[in-house]
Amino acid sequence: MSKAFTREENDGPDIPDLPPLTSTLAPGAKNYITAAGAQKLCDELQQLVEITRTALANSPDDPDAKWQLARLDQRIMQLEESLRSAEIVTPTNGPADVVRFGATVTVRESDGNEASYRIVGVDEIDIDHGWVSWLSPIAKALLNRKRSERICFKFPSGEETLEIVDIRYE
Repeated sequence: MSKAFTREENDGPDIPDLPPLTSTLAPGAKNYITAAGAQKLCDELQQLVEITRTALANSPDDPDAKWQLARLDQRIMQLEESLRSAEIVTPTNGPADVVRFGATVTVRESDGNEASYRIVGVDEIDIDHGWVSWLSPIAKALLNRKRSERICFKFPSGEETLEIVDIRYE
């Protein structure tokens, strides 16, 4: 066996096997993304490759650097794959009266409270801001619906009637 494939005693700690990152997309599903979402992924990839990875690679004295590099490389590969398979969807030019990908939809619940959901790609999900995947149950219930339309939706807390009160595109 070549010396290149043997481990020396002072090579540092073993790098733990990292679980493979799995896609949240079903096999064969399209990886739709907004233009802003694609740009955000590109910016993150550039930051990780040019700054973060370089800094970690230049700190050989850090005992955690190999593990951090392995995690970082895994994230870089995930971003590259997401961008490679991404299909950027541009907002519709027509009237904002039908819910499509990229829409921010405001609904009124039966108790009068309002909630907003932005329908985005799986790589853009941000629950804290109401950004939901186009594959999520709420997005599927809203897609292709019109303003003032009422829909029944089953939340974990129970069934609710939602009225679409606003549809916006950024």
